[in-house]
Amino acid sequence: MPHLKIKVNRSTPLGSAPLEGHNRWHPDIEPMIRINSGDTVEMETRDSFDCQICKSTTNEDLLKASLGRAHPLTGPVYVNGAEPGDLLAVHITDVVSHTEGFTVIMPGFGFLRDLFDQPHIVHWSMDKNFATSEQLPGVRIPGAPFMGVMGLAPSHDLLDVIARREAALHARGGAVALPDANMAVPARGPAATAGLRTIAPHEVGGNLDIKQLVAGTTLYLPVYTPGALFSVGDAHFAQGDGESCGTAIETSATFIARFELLKGEAARRRQTDPSFSRTGSSVFMDPTRNFYATTGTCVAKDGMNHSEDITLATRNALTNMVDYLCDSRGYSPEQAYSLVSVAVNLRISQIVDVPNVTVSAFLPLDIFD
Repeated sequence: MPHLKIKVNRSTPLGSAPLEGHNRWHPDIEPMIRINSGDTVEMETRDSFDCQICKSTTNEDLLKASLGRAHPLTGPVYVNGAEPGDLLAVHITDVVSHTEGFTVIMPGFGFLRDLFDQPHIVHWSMDKNFATSEQLPGVRIPGAPFMGVMGLAPSHDLLDVIARREAALHARGGAVALPDANMAVPARGPAATAGLRTIAPHEVGGNLDIKQLVAGTTLYLPVYTPGALFSVGDAHFAQGDGESCGTAIETSATFIARFELLKGEAARRRQTDPSFSRTGSSVFMDPTRNFYATTGTCVAKDGMNHSEDITLATRNALTNMVDYLCDSRGYSPEQAYSLVSVAVNLRISQIVDVPNVTVSAFLPLDIFD
């Protein structure tokens, strides 16, 4: 199968090279490349702050950085033959991290934003296995590179649904990053004025920040628009579950994946949210080894968006797992719910990408005959 490459200038801000990606979600953004199911694509990515932070950046400098430029994404990738109702399997082959990274506390962002209102930066140096920092002496962080943002473009209809529910949530006082053309790429047109910000995850994926999406894992994304329109960015060298202060070890990276189109599978499974899996060497209680996982965010079944509601996100992850077990294993809902209670592990994948936190439910595959 073909191995295709998308190169970007990772030392140049996306706004200065607008043909190298985008930082809003919209179905009208032109694809950078067209591929077939089965193709492998190698995609270079910028860091999540779009070249605003370097080795000399100080705490005070962070006050000049703008979240309006987050996240610069490489893509879209148009998958020939992809249609609404399909499922796109993204088989992650490798994530090759840069050797420098950073973690920042930004005022007004992060789960404990009411307690931490001053900017703070930690600079990291990474080799293949560990990250170390002069600002955090005495620790070595094991590397497990993954991409924080992986997603597809919403359809025009889904874009409208998300825009209405997030506007309603904002009107109720919820924490939401509404569409904003300032610093948008593309800089003009509907993608700038109405495109979704990349801060929150949605039905099509996006800023999932699931640390288990490392090389060897497969991400399944429901397709909502022709061509699927996959994009990627926000590389992390390592992250704790939750990404509590709002950033991981942020860096740039090269993402390599094989794309497989599962025709009609999202519609058949009635799958409306991302899921992911990993098989291989298995350790029963380690969900990073051999599992299938569902996700949940803060959108209720009636379509109302809630803000940072970990209970609702957990409920959605669990009901998605029950549905998966009924479909894949033929269990009754009662059997599936019982199995969830005795075997499924819950993780708070991220608790900062307002308004939609992400909870993942991990089903260890070793329990099956």
